[in-house]
Amino acid sequence: MRIEHAFLFDLDGTLVDSVYQHVLAWKEALEAESIELSIWRIHRKIGMSGGLFTNQLLRETGIEITDEKNERLRQLHAAAYRRLGAQIKPLPGASELLQWL
Repeated sequence: MRIEHAFLFDLDGTLVDSVYQHVLAWKEALEAESIELSIWRIHRKIGMSGGLFTNQLLRETGIEITDEKNERLRQLHAAAYRRLGAQIKPLPGASELLQWL
């Protein structure tokens, strides 16, 4: 039997660990919008969707996050993450697992 299509579902930390790149990307995006939030507070929110992240941000800072600001934050985060993503390397055994699959 030959498989023509495959789907790989990866939770962060299985094949790669990109948590800290996300934290730093959010920190950069927030600072670009003059929102100060400590890294540990950002770290606690990693894994939330962008909408949940900004809702939590509003609760913690009292800053109103308009749709426009939310979109700018999302784009700034994405740009920073693309740049920082070059640092992400496969975890030990990830390549071998993918070859086996």
